[in-house]
Amino acid sequence: MYEEWGGAPAAGVITGMARVQSRMVMIIANDATVKAGAFFPMTSKKVIRAQNIAIENRIPTIYLVDSAGVFLPLQEDVFPDTDDFGRVFRNNAVMSAMGIPQIAAIMGMCVAGGGYLPVMCDHLLMTDGSGLFLAGPALVQAAIGQKVSAEELGGAAMHSAISGTIDFREPNDEACIARIRSIVEKWGYRRLSPWDRKKPVDPALAAEEIYGIFDPSPARPYDMKEVLARVLDGSRFDEYKPEYGKTLICGYGRIGGFAVGIVANQKLHAQQTDHEGHKRVEFGGVIYTESAEKAARFIMDCNQNLIPLVFFHDVNGFMVGRDAEWSGIIKAGAKMVNAVSNSVVPKITVIVGGSFGAGHYAMCGKAYDPRFVFAWPTARYAVMSGESAAGTLVEIKVKQLERGGKKLSEEERKELYDSVKRTYDEQTDPRYGAARLWVDKIIDPIETRDAITQALEAAALNPDVAEFKVGVLQT
Repeated sequence: MYEEWGGAPAAGVITGMARVQSRMVMIIANDATVKAGAFFPMTSKKVIRAQNIAIENRIPTIYLVDSAGVFLPLQEDVFPDTDDFGRVFRNNAVMSAMGIPQIAAIMGMCVAGGGYLPVMCDHLLMTDGSGLFLAGPALVQAAIGQKVSAEELGGAAMHSAISGTIDFREPNDEACIARIRSIVEKWGYRRLSPWDRKKPVDPALAAEEIYGIFDPSPARPYDMKEVLARVLDGSRFDEYKPEYGKTLICGYGRIGGFAVGIVANQKLHAQQTDHEGHKRVEFGGVIYTESAEKAARFIMDCNQNLIPLVFFHDVNGFMVGRDAEWSGIIKAGAKMVNAVSNSVVPKITVIVGGSFGAGHYAMCGKAYDPRFVFAWPTARYAVMSGESAAGTLVEIKVKQLERGGKKLSEEERKELYDSVKRTYDEQTDPRYGAARLWVDKIIDPIETRDAITQALEAAALNPDVAEFKVGVLQT
């Protein structure tokens, strides 16, 4: 992104969860090698996403600050909106009021908006040689004609002894980090969450075997239960309604010792008997009326019993056609979306393969507030697949031209198809989604268990659970 400005690797900020003195924390660190740590539009959104994760899960947050403030050529996309620069400082204040500890360490120049963030935190450290000011020396001279050095204007010595802005003055980065660790080590503990956890048990089957089980090709079905058996504690799974709505797998298990409810797309084709006794084949990865109804009930049960939910995506969407519509697919899907939308237990999403259309929504896509969204490198994420989109758009274009008395040659049709498919394939790549924060982290399949465990440990820091209500359900 931002190639026209020379690029901005990782949007100029590093974010992630780690442990400091055994305590889980969120780290937000400016990368001053990228435009002096200036905030691009995606920088703000990335910091806000990290803060929102910290807010939802009550994760203490450490900021390593070295920022020139807003990247001025793009100020219109950084400055004014609710998910822009100002929201960062609002979140600082809200997090402090919620009792979420925040430590900021100024380890470079912090100018203008870049200076507000650290001062909004609970603990403020600053290294010698760093600067903290609303306007740097050049702007001060231009604005009011005053000549002053950076050290006199906003150095560590001044802020320690004269303005009293900082809490700790440190000689260098190493001493500053040591002080942060010393502060964290003395924090007290808050009450624990209600999520049940026992001693973790490794899966009975090797995680590396996932490579041979999972197949991202839509033409080759695989058994999602085999994937789950390499993620769940002891490979044990209590499947819910296993003979009904078979294209969605629901059930209970443990991951990292935590009790979880699993909702996963089954890619094997299944035979289903309808209310009139007719048998039909249901395609794997497609959500049918029965599977949507089963999942909605299961999700509500997990909320009733305070069991976090983990969603495994490999979904093409909801079934279409006359039989599906007559069976009430829309209202069944609406019921599932309602249950997901109103869930109060932690939700964690793992996109292993395709995640398309309304199926993405029903399986707790980004818009439905999962605490974390992980994706395998094989994930694909869009309204529809590249092949489907290209085929649909080509047909629309052909009909438009035919109404005008024109006709596409086979070569022109192929060129249009390839062009659309190429664009969709690029946009469905998980790296494209991760760069736009649709995905929190791309993980190796064998890291799935560890990633979910860490997410559940983060969720366990927040003991508050709202009352579960779904409003009016389609029946």
